[in-house]
Amino acid sequence: MSTLSDGAPGVLQAYYRILRAGIRTYDPGGEFRTLLADDLEFEGPLAGKRTGAEGFCQGVKGFIANVMDLRVIQEVHGLHGSAILYDAQMPGGTVRFAEFFSISDGKIAALRLHYDAADYTRKGGR
Repeated sequence: MSTLSDGAPGVLQAYYRILRAGIRTYDPGGEFRTLLADDLEFEGPLAGKRTGAEGFCQGVKGFIANVMDLRVIQEVHGLHGSAILYDAQMPGGTVRFAEFFSISDGKIAALRLHYDAADYTRKGGR
């Protein structure tokens, strides 16, 4: 398991810490929710385009329940956003993800997620 660099925004360090911690400790209305803007804009292969933090908090549960390990490959951070490339170890193998974040007022305001949806579901993602 590799972690984000010290140069990563604190909100993203907390985000990935929660993703790695597992479903037993995940509380969709707790700390994870505080990392997200109320009107979070999310876009991903399975969910499509959605607005709102609560829906994202519920949707990410399937990922957290199945991810066994995360290995950060590359990260880039700017003044108002970050991009993270990582491999997630799922029950059926490794799936590569790229996440593009917009950050505003210390919260994740937008997230664009890219991965092969068929590969993800085939390897145990939901």
